[in-house]
Amino acid sequence: MSRIRSMVLAGVALLLPVTASAHRLDEYLQATTIAPARDHIGLHLRLVPGVDVAGAVIGQIDTDHDGRLSPAEQQAYVARVAHGLSVSLNGEPLALVPEETTFPSLEAMRGGTGVLDFRFRVRAVLKTGANHLAYRNAGAGPETVWLVNCLVPQDPGLHVLRQTRSQDQSDYQLDLMADPA
Repeated sequence: MSRIRSMVLAGVALLLPVTASAHRLDEYLQATTIAPARDHIGLHLRLVPGVDVAGAVIGQIDTDHDGRLSPAEQQAYVARVAHGLSVSLNGEPLALVPEETTFPSLEAMRGGTGVLDFRFRVRAVLKTGANHLAYRNAGAGPETVWLVNCLVPQDPGLHVLRQTRSQDQSDYQLDLMADPA
């Protein structure tokens, strides 16, 4: 009886879905979503160091090499990332203001699952009519890869007309139309 029970349990286990865990290995993913609004632009960066490059990324953040990421080291890294970003609206350069930052544990980073989560707000006022936003992520790191996309505006009077990206997606252009308020 126990043998039949074991066989049934084994058969049931084979039918259950198996979740595979896929982690980046040799890349430092820098994914940006852009959220346009009439009075500001939101930038949300998710930085994910792969297992093979996590040590180098941690070394860029943990500058005193004490095995922990102090608040000062975290702030300095956010500033370094922000320095590598540029945003302009209709040809005018805009300043980025950090809003929220979250750093994962070092163990999560070493395991390829740690996400550095940075949110910036860009003070900008969209004019009625056509607007052109340019974004560049010149952030360098070990084996960096970029992704960028625009979120659908929450304001029904804003319309995404066109998005263009460089082949590596470090440069991004967005054309928007703003209806009268």
